[in-house]
Amino acid sequence: TMQSSGHRFRDVEHHPLLAENDSYDSSSSEADMAERVWFIRDGCGMVCAIMTWLLVVYADFVVTFVMLLPSKDFWYSVINGVLFNCLAVLALSSHLRTMLTDPGAVPKGNATKEYMDNLQLKPGEVIYKCPKCCSIKPERAHHCSICKRCIRKMDHHCPWVNNCVGEKNQRFFVLFTMYIALISAHALILCGFQFFSCVRGQWTECSDFSPPVTVILMIFLCLEGFLFLTFTAVMFGTQIHSICNDETEIERLKSEKPTWERRLRWEGMKSVFGGQPSLLWINPFAGFPIRRLLLRAKKGGPEFSV
Repeated sequence: TMQSSGHRFRDVEHHPLLAENDSYDSSSSEADMAERVWFIRDGCGMVCAIMTWLLVVYADFVVTFVMLLPSKDFWYSVINGVLFNCLAVLALSSHLRTMLTDPGAVPKGNATKEYMDNLQLKPGEVIYKCPKCCSIKPERAHHCSICKRCIRKMDHHCPWVNNCVGEKNQRFFVLFTMYIALISAHALILCGFQFFSCVRGQWTECSDFSPPVTVILMIFLCLEGFLFLTFTAVMFGTQIHSICNDETEIERLKSEKPTWERRLRWEGMKSVFGGQPSLLWINPFAGFPIRRLLLRAKKGGPEFSV
């Protein structure tokens, strides 16, 4: 913390990365960030993200080729196949948006004299500087050791999406947990019907695979579905509770007393999901920057940043 202007400037000037002649343009920095694709180069996170996709693809394979296609009930197969695959696409799209969306990173190295002069601080006003990424920390921002950035309204870092969950991508993370919970519940229900029909009839007729292979594939799907349903349902409930209370998981764990004016429940939901309640709230494609991506492709492809 820096309390007086003299102390504040001395602290900045003595930092090796923040010389007196350094200049920082926050608007140009944020514009540069908007031109890049946000991606965290973390080995563990990338492995977890790939595993998430593989598990969803495995569930889709078992549901489609082991349970639905061999079924003699045409409409049962069509309705459940379309529903499951639509939910899977929505889940994976939400995962991609969470992973590739800047969660609200504070620009690195903005703790310069020029930048603090532009803040027009009141006498005695306290500001916070992160010594790790050399940035002025806004209220409710926290430093992530994996992303190596300060993140606005950081809730937590999730390795399954290889990104922090923060101010700008919390909506997509909530949708990801919701859709994973839904496809997990759907897969478990389909497994129950499939076991029942196989036990009632001939095992050789209920699937195109041999009975032992069918049982093994379905048991693994049941285990996966139960684990993912439990985990994502709890996470979804926790996220909704945090949004309604206008409190991040870090703030709750640290028992931080709010210095900000808390939003009412619906105001918190509208601030995260955007606007009045509508179907856009559950649409992970809403606000997708298609034009920007096309322009970027014409310029020679995307740049990645962290």
